[in-house]
Amino acid sequence: MSDDATEPATEAFLAHRNLLFTVAYEVLGSAADAEDVLQETWLQWAKADRGQVRDQRALLVRITTRQALNRLRTIKRHREAYVGPWLPEPLLTAPDVAEDVELAESVSMALMLVLETLSPTERAVFVLREVFDVGYDEIAAAVDRSPAAVRQIAHRARRHVDSRRPRRVVSSNECRAVLESFRRAVETGDPQALLEVLAPQVVLISDGGGIKHAALRPVTGAERVARMFAGGISKVEGAITAEPTVVNGNPALLVRLDGEIDGVMAVGTEDGRITGLYYVRNPEKLSHVTSPTPLTLR
Repeated sequence: MSDDATEPATEAFLAHRNLLFTVAYEVLGSAADAEDVLQETWLQWAKADRGQVRDQRALLVRITTRQALNRLRTIKRHREAYVGPWLPEPLLTAPDVAEDVELAESVSMALMLVLETLSPTERAVFVLREVFDVGYDEIAAAVDRSPAAVRQIAHRARRHVDSRRPRRVVSSNECRAVLESFRRAVETGDPQALLEVLAPQVVLISDGGGIKHAALRPVTGAERVARMFAGGISKVEGAITAEPTVVNGNPALLVRLDGEIDGVMAVGTEDGRITGLYYVRNPEKLSHVTSPTPLTLR
C-alpha cells in the first residue's frame, strides 16, 4: 500500500481509536486483549476498499466487534482454567469518564462482572446495542446474525443483565464517601466501623491469578469479610497504604505495600453501604493503573 493511501487510513483509524478500544474492552474485559484487537482491526482496515465505504466509523466498529468476538470465544476457554475468581482488568480513567454517567456505569467493575455471565454473542450484542446504541442491522452485520435474531438476543441479554445489575446508579460523591469510610475502618482496624460500612450480604472477590495470594472463592457476608480483612492485614509484613483513585470511571483504592502497587480495589455500593468488593492483585492486570486510559462512547 502506498504512503498516499496509508495516511488517510491512519487518520480515520486514529480519529476513532478511543471508541474502538472502548468497544473492544467492554466486549473482552481485558485491556491487553483489547489492544491486540485494535492491531488486528488496523490490519483489516488498511486492506479495506475505503472508496466504497460510506460510514468509516460504522465499518471500524464492525471490524473491531468481529475481532473482539473471535478473541472472546478463545479466551473464554482459557478463563475456565484460571486460578481463583477472574476479575476484569482495571483501568485508571480520566475525570471526564467519571463525569459521563452512562460511560462510567458501562465500564464499572460490577457491570463488567455481570457481562461475564453472558455468552460471547450476547455480550457483543448487548454492548453494541445498550452501550453504544448501534442499530440492529449494523449489529447483525458485525455478529453474522439476522436482524431478527439480533433483536431476540438483545432482548434476552438485556433481561439477563437487568436482573443482576445494581438497582440504581450511585453518584460518584456517594460512592467516594462510602469508600473513604471503608478505608478509615481498615486503616484503624476498627471492626465495628468496618461492619457498619459493609452490607450484610457483601461479596468480596479477589483476583490473584495464582501469582498473588487471594481467596479462591468469593467470600460472602459482612462478618466473614471483616474477619478476612482483619486477619489478612495482621499477617502482612510492611506498610500498607490505600489511596483514592478513579478506576473504570468510578472511585476506587490503589493499594500499596511498602510503596509498591499491590492491587486495586473497586466497590459496588447501595444505600450507603458496600455490596461488592473487587480486589485485583494479579500483577499481570495492573499495567493500566498508573496512567489514564481514554474511553469514549462516541
